[in-house]
Amino acid sequence: MSRALPKYNKRRVTFIGGATAVALSGTVIAGFALAGETPDSGAKNARTLAGPGTISCPDVRSKLPAVPASAKAEVDRNLTLLNTQIQEANKRLVDTVGQGGPNFVQNAILGPLKDKRVATVNRIATAIGRTAAKPQGLDSLATCTLNAAGTNAGGGAAGKPQAGGNAGNAGNAGNAGNAGNAGNAGNAGNAGNAAAGTITCPDVRSKLPAVPASAKAEVDRNLTLLDTQLREANTRLVNTVGQGGPNFVQNAILGPLKDKRVATVNRIATAIGRTAAKPQGLESLATCTLTK
Repeated sequence: MSRALPKYNKRRVTFIGGATAVALSGTVIAGFALAGETPDSGAKNARTLAGPGTISCPDVRSKLPAVPASAKAEVDRNLTLLNTQIQEANKRLVDTVGQGGPNFVQNAILGPLKDKRVATVNRIATAIGRTAAKPQGLDSLATCTLNAAGTNAGGGAAGKPQAGGNAGNAGNAGNAGNAGNAGNAGNAGNAGNAAAGTITCPDVRSKLPAVPASAKAEVDRNLTLLDTQLREANTRLVNTVGQGGPNFVQNAILGPLKDKRVATVNRIATAIGRTAAKPQGLESLATCTLTK
């Protein structure tokens, strides 16, 4: 029995404190956007409905301290971006129903969404930290979950995450271009090749200006993290040969790797910028490529 997908709900962003102000260090600030939560929901989690299920993300706004006036615009912008990221992830959830293997939703949607949210909440923390105590632990709010809809096999009570994620879509036997496609022959970037290829990334170290002594430890730590991220991506490339559709490598490996590198180079730039001129354009070094 077929079932029509519900129309995609446009999210609403609520502004709090239109008439109420919060005083901080002699400055007055207005309330800021509530990321991912409609005003009448009363829920702690952000939820956007999509046909194959609901992606729910922890609410960031309620975990923030008072926001300095100097950081308000940047914080608001990134809270709004968190909403946009959830909307885009839910749209992709609808557009890719039936694609990929049993881990497709985690690898191609939830994983990349987490990486984007990590980068975004880090920018929020950095903005606040310029003139007040930097909030800690926001990264723990980056992980989102898929709550299976009633149309998915094994769906239980509404709003509860279902074991196995998007059961009934993932692992769809007979899925054109995936299931039954021995070796996934012909799939771009992954296709039935015993040799998976190699992921290469632009060198960040050589593009940095002189690093102040006060920033050296943090910069070195993040440069090492860039190397670790690349090694993990290449390991995943080898371990997933033959999985997914034609865009699997881009969606499940290269895309998430780029998001991680964006967050890492931003931390490097921020560390340098505390005591010297902040380097610009490092995000252009975040995109990596697959070579055969």
